[in-house]
Amino acid sequence: MINVQNLSKRYGRYTAVNQLSFEVGTGKIVGFLGPNGAGKTTTLRMLTGYLPPSSGSASIAGYDIFRQSLQARRKIGYMPENVPLYDEMRVKEYLRYRATLKGLKGRNARDHITEAMDLCGLTHVRRKMIKTLSKGYRQRVGLADALVHKPDLLILDEPTNGLDPNQIRSIRNLIKRLGETHTILVSTHILHEVEMTCDHVIIIDEGKIKASGSPKELINNMRAAGKISIELQADSKTAAGAISRLEQVKKVIVEHSEGDWTKFSVLVDSGTDTRERIANLAGQYGWPIRSLHRHQATLEDVFVELTRKD
Repeated sequence: MINVQNLSKRYGRYTAVNQLSFEVGTGKIVGFLGPNGAGKTTTLRMLTGYLPPSSGSASIAGYDIFRQSLQARRKIGYMPENVPLYDEMRVKEYLRYRATLKGLKGRNARDHITEAMDLCGLTHVRRKMIKTLSKGYRQRVGLADALVHKPDLLILDEPTNGLDPNQIRSIRNLIKRLGETHTILVSTHILHEVEMTCDHVIIIDEGKIKASGSPKELINNMRAAGKISIELQADSKTAAGAISRLEQVKKVIVEHSEGDWTKFSVLVDSGTDTRERIANLAGQYGWPIRSLHRHQATLEDVFVELTRKD
């Protein structure tokens, strides 16, 4: 559906996007991640025809975004980070106007509008003025606008921006449903949502791709240390020294003490589980254990590992 080859965007001496190459297959939900200023929005604007690339090429459903711009854009539904809406219009009126701009007419337009409102849960607010809607419903109107011409590809830039947890969950479930019939490229800072929603993840930083793969693959390939938390009834200095000498242990941190109990964070080699060794050690020394927990890596851990500057 999307094919990007050596795509770059430069502003004078500043390179916002630096020779990106990636593909997105039909029917996939792909998370496009990166810190602020990484080049995400610039890339999305090039793919949607809002910005011309400085070099490289990209195609949407086989249409070149530069030489066949109109054909490519007909395949795309784009929802920008800050959805531009006309506050003085009613919801259905606005969607009718947008459908007309996209070449829909008559019964065909009415059917498309009704379906988009139904998908986005807007039917019961169709007669309301847009200025009276909550942030969550305004996002839904923007999504309905992106859907109204039934594009093959949805490009969503921060679709949950400014929403509360309930609204975020609602939009997440909607994106998952839309993924059954559309290819979706979604940019967001809410990594937990990506982990739950996306089949594939692309992480960029400073205009370059840092990693690409399924959330599970990226987590399994992490280089950073794993972490185990343990709470023992033991002398903190003695216990820390003994645990640090175990195989696979990289570092032991004394977190805090509560009476006779001390909590430790144990950093271990990536991909290992040292809980059994620690439990056996505690048994040898006669240290009672109150808790022993292995922290599972998340997509957020991967993101921080790949993009942190320190």
